[in-house]
Amino acid sequence: MLKISPNFYWEEATVTQQRGLDNTPPLIVVPMLVMVFNEQMEQIRTLLDCPIHINSGFRSVAVNTAVGGVATSQHCKGQAVDFTAMKEISLKEATDIIIGSGIMYDQIIYEFGSWIHVSRPEFGVAPRASTLMIGKWTENKYLPYDSSVIP
Repeated sequence: MLKISPNFYWEEATVTQQRGLDNTPPLIVVPMLVMVFNEQMEQIRTLLDCPIHINSGFRSVAVNTAVGGVATSQHCKGQAVDFTAMKEISLKEATDIIIGSGIMYDQIIYEFGSWIHVSRPEFGVAPRASTLMIGKWTENKYLPYDSSVIP
């Protein structure tokens, strides 16, 4: 298997449950995909001191549509990764640690109590450092992240 970064493989960067759909990243998004894994994901893995399970990295437009992603998804640009930490730590704790760490990100989203979304901005664009959450407790709307209201 070919590595995209020291601790992650290309297969993880393009994983999808949509087996019948092509999820090969176009060459134009490969540099961004390499960056998000070598910077954000490697830093998060080191920070949390544990292996990381990748739920979703790059998504082709077809895969993104099939999973109900928004048309402007950073996943389609190779800029975003959804993941869980493989450690005895809650997603909420992991999110709090990442937000407080100083790791550069465009967005961190605590999603449905099931995974964390992290993204980086496009080249030459300043990171928004946006922290959001979505789930039943937000009536499935994106709201500013506040760990005190997460069940």
